[in-house]
This record gives sequence, C-alpha cells and structure tokens, in this order.
Amino acid sequence: MFYRDERLALFIDGANLHATGKALGFDIDYKLLRQEFMNRGRLIRACYYTALLDGDEYSPIRPLVDWLQYNGFTMRTKPAREFTDAQGRRKVKGNLDVELTVDALELADRIDHVVLFSGDGDLRALVEALQRRGVRVSVVSSIRASPPMIADELRRQADDFIELDDLREAIGRTPRATGRED
Repeated sequence: MFYRDERLALFIDGANLHATGKALGFDIDYKLLRQEFMNRGRLIRACYYTALLDGDEYSPIRPLVDWLQYNGFTMRTKPAREFTDAQGRRKVKGNLDVELTVDALELADRIDHVVLFSGDGDLRALVEALQRRGVRVSVVSSIRASPPMIADELRRQADDFIELDDLREAIGRTPRATGRED
C-alpha cells in the first residue's frame, strides 16, 4: 500500500532484479519503473547497485549504468571479482549488500517508505532495522518464478510484498538477447 504524500526511496539490487525479471520472462524498463513509483508517492531517491568488471574494455552493463546515472538514479558500483567455478564456467561476483544497507539506514530519517528490489535473505536485518526506525518496507521480488527468487525470511519480515510479475505491464518490456542487467 502506498500513500501519495509519503516520501519513497527505491533501493535496487541490480543483479537480483535482472535475474528475477529474466526468470519471469521480461526485462525491466527503468524509465517506466521510476515513473511508476513517482506516481505512487514522493520519490526522494532511486538507488541502483551493481558490480562492474574492471579491465573489460567494454562492459555490457556500462550503457545501462550510464543511462541510469543521467536519468535520475543514484548509482553505486564496485569492481566485481571474476573466477571459474568447479564446472569450469566463468563467474562474476560482486556483492553490494553492505553499501545498500548503509545508504538505506543513512536515509531512513528522511523517508517514510523503502521499496527494496531484491530477494536476498541477507537483507532481512536491514528491513528489520528500518522498521525499528518507523520506516515501512515493501519488498519487490517473485514467488511465481521457478524457483522462487525471494528468501522466505525476507518476504515475511517486509511490511508488504510486491510480486514483480504483477508489475510486468507497468515496468516490463520484451527481453533483449543480451546478458545485460537492463
């Protein structure tokens, strides 16, 4: 539930939201996403978190990062680590949970409602801390995806759970054939 006069902040775990949208068969249109939440309340901040590979001459996510930065999103990036898993597949790891948590807690006194786009159970403690400060927290992820993309403890802790699939018409677009988080 949203109230038109409440101060909103969006915190987007980029890799998690991308994976959830992909599991549901659609891409996120970030211009539409921002507009959707501007219509739901007074959007104070929209923050996007993602890891970037250092040393790559061209990162497929770089155009998205640049676009978001020029279009009203606060960007938080950090270098990703690249490694090979036991099956010999190239993997990239870059967790920004701590940065997201610090930013949300620093902003907590100036907002009424946090919308967290992530299914990561590690963020349950953040949700609880925000609630202790009087901030309502909605979590956007999916239980319809196979497998479900949200940790049960995070969904239970949130004041509201928003099924990403229910936002498909408002913020979705047909998937592109790239590996980008857009």
